[in-house]
Amino acid sequence: MEDREGQVEEGIADLRQEIEMFEKEKERVRSIVGKIGGVPTFNTKIFNIIFATLVLVCLAISLISGGVLRLAMIELAIAALSAKLIYLMHNQARVSHFPLWILSSLEWRLNEIIKTIKADRN
Repeated sequence: MEDREGQVEEGIADLRQEIEMFEKEKERVRSIVGKIGGVPTFNTKIFNIIFATLVLVCLAISLISGGVLRLAMIELAIAALSAKLIYLMHNQARVSHFPLWILSSLEWRLNEIIKTIKADRN
């Protein structure tokens, strides 16, 4: 009876250790995703607010003013929007590359495990 209780307690301890390892790995992956653009940072939010304000001010000035200033403000707003689109495409490419990186890492790890299993059999 005591032997069974010992095995159960040992199994529970192993499960707790695996849960702790899983939590650590989850936090590590979360931080990596945050670094590549998966989660908006404070700086990104500030940049977006400043960007939107700039575009709205340019468009407001273009509506109020006339002549050369109107065209300059419209062109500045278009240039700002173009720059933002280029930045968004770049950021999306980085985020899209992440699943490929994960799959490659999994494949390498599986190959290592398979080599270890084959080596243990021989």
